[in-house]
Amino acid sequence: MFYEPLGDDRYASTVHTTGPWSPLTQHLGPPSALMVREMERLPARAPMVIARVTVEILGPVPVAELSVTASVDRPGRAVELLSASLSSDGRVVARARAWRIVRSDTRQVAADVHERLAPPSSGRVLTRPEGWVSGYLDIMEWRALSGSLAEPGPAVVWARQGVPLVGDEEPSGLQRLLTVADSGNGLSNRLDPRKWLFINTDLTVHVYREPVGEWVAMAAATAIGPEGVGTATTVLHDLDGPVGHGAQALLVRPQ
Repeated sequence: MFYEPLGDDRYASTVHTTGPWSPLTQHLGPPSALMVREMERLPARAPMVIARVTVEILGPVPVAELSVTASVDRPGRAVELLSASLSSDGRVVARARAWRIVRSDTRQVAADVHERLAPPSSGRVLTRPEGWVSGYLDIMEWRALSGSLAEPGPAVVWARQGVPLVGDEEPSGLQRLLTVADSGNGLSNRLDPRKWLFINTDLTVHVYREPVGEWVAMAAATAIGPEGVGTATTVLHDLDGPVGHGAQALLVRPQ
């Protein structure tokens, strides 16, 4: 598991949450999914679905005990605005907001704008690059259709989490999506991490179809401007096809 539930909205972070840069801090994927889980648990007046999630990173998320709270900030019959907060030792380290929209039947007019990808079985197995910290990267299964964790440039990679998010609980499709969506920046980076920082300040995910199954694919690319700012964009897929898009603003500067 990524998190062991302790009761009263408290969770113990396991070693599987550890990010690639430090054994003391987490990859943003599991914390993002944990906040989404808390927002999904908020009661709704009618059947609704989350259409957009934005995660704001306020500081490193330590591999330690965390507390999570969530609320409905703007209730409504058709559209609601939700929020969640993630804290460690009394300090807020991340916040999330999400728009929740009432369900309706639009199957007759449903349309995608991207092609379906080849399945994970078509990809090559990726392993953690030398010098990167174990934890999150090792507990995930990675299958690359193009690019890799260690190659600069765009990448198309399938990922599947090897443990549940919380305890032995089955994650929702959106939780699985958020567990991997923050990896778009790392997969599509253009720079040598020994010489450059390329840190995302946020993650926004728009979803137009609820993800299904265990596998999530990221077709990711990064653009870098001339003044220290970049943008990583990711088309997100499940085995049935595209489900949405992710975007991250990047701080880019020499080490």
